[in-house]
Amino acid sequence: MGSSRTHGTHGPYRNYPLAIPTAVHMKKGILLAAFGSGTPQGQSTLRLFDERVRALFPGVPVRWAFTSVVMRHRLAAARKKTDSVHKALRKMWFEKYTHVAVQSLHSIPGAEYADLLADVEDMRGTGDGREGFVRATVGAPLLDSGEDIRRAAAALLAHLPPERAPGDACVFMGHGTWHEGESRYGTLSAQVRERDPLVHIGTMDGDCTIDDILPRLAAAGVRRAWLLPLLSVVGRHAMLDMAGDRSRIVAAGMECVPVLRGTAEYGGFVDIWLDHLGVAFRALDAETEPVTDLDRVGE
Repeated sequence: MGSSRTHGTHGPYRNYPLAIPTAVHMKKGILLAAFGSGTPQGQSTLRLFDERVRALFPGVPVRWAFTSVVMRHRLAAARKKTDSVHKALRKMWFEKYTHVAVQSLHSIPGAEYADLLADVEDMRGTGDGREGFVRATVGAPLLDSGEDIRRAAAALLAHLPPERAPGDACVFMGHGTWHEGESRYGTLSAQVRERDPLVHIGTMDGDCTIDDILPRLAAAGVRRAWLLPLLSVVGRHAMLDMAGDRSRIVAAGMECVPVLRGTAEYGGFVDIWLDHLGVAFRALDAETEPVTDLDRVGE
């Protein structure tokens, strides 16, 4: 397989077309790619997402891959088998799949999403004899386009804790990254705060951390803050990081109430991912001519 690591702009899906033989037996499959989780809650969340996908695409085989090396090693130590994206794709190719739609369950088009694109490119067949899939498409992460961010802002505001009282703040924390995809969090935060100034979005690492949010809470006279993860699933790492953020909020003189539910547990967010998968899956049937632009994107 090839080893190109070329990346480009992001769109509703990433499409890797190639010359399709005049006669080919089409075998379609779906690969879902998540950070991964080893907790019962996280694994239950992924199972529910799996059920939604299978209901939308009846009869289409669905596989999983975890992008986190640490998570895969941790699960392996617990004698639970998981695959990387590249390994899962190789297995599907050996099982004679010809058309595969890969759906990212990441929040932003960051470094892990870029690696996912490269893994798909490595498994792309070409007209000059390189073996690989006849066609592969990649569904965009949660916060990819401006429309995605608009929908995510509406979903976030619709899923605020029902017990929240007037004057309470809500603080959502994502993983964060120094990748350019980090800017999606800032755009989402701006849209949310236009509608509710007491809802804040930060990241554990990145441009806006809990240290940046605490002065805003103090200036607004907040006495109680709800702390929520902006992560697809809640795992051990997220729980530890949120415990640290909670202690910081409490040390600043505010009550802090954690809500341990990932975005993949809320229908409004799941619908965005599923719409992206729908676009990517329908693109498997598109007729294409051979191209050399690895970053070609289309509806």
